[in-house]
Amino acid sequence: MSSNVSVLEKDIPQNYAVARKSDPNYIKGRRDFFEYIDLGVIDASNGALRVQVTKASEGMSEPTGWHFHTCEGQFVYMVKGWVELQFAPDDIIRLDEGDSVYIPGGLPHNEIRTSDDFELLELSLPAEMGTEACAPPA
Repeated sequence: MSSNVSVLEKDIPQNYAVARKSDPNYIKGRRDFFEYIDLGVIDASNGALRVQVTKASEGMSEPTGWHFHTCEGQFVYMVKGWVELQFAPDDIIRLDEGDSVYIPGGLPHNEIRTSDDFELLELSLPAEMGTEACAPPA
């Protein structure tokens, strides 16, 4: 599976994927204190797209630290609860249930805190998304 797959390439074989709430596929994620559920899109899209659910039963009280993701882009939709994200020293946003954000790859951000129980849907292009620590923006 290539990490440089373009979703515009038509010759990459893809298939449909079905994920069932009654049989979640828990996977290891970026943070040990969250639960991650893979929705099967990585394999179905041959690495072009990743879609997963992230859940918490205990809120995040310590910021993640400034970082960016090595991908084309990341989309987050809040299913339940809330999360606060910082994009610059004076640019903090709070996403509540039903809110969403698109974060271009390479854009520094910091996750500050979350509600005690939250659930979000996250998509990334391509499926392989690295995380790099970085300095806060000026």
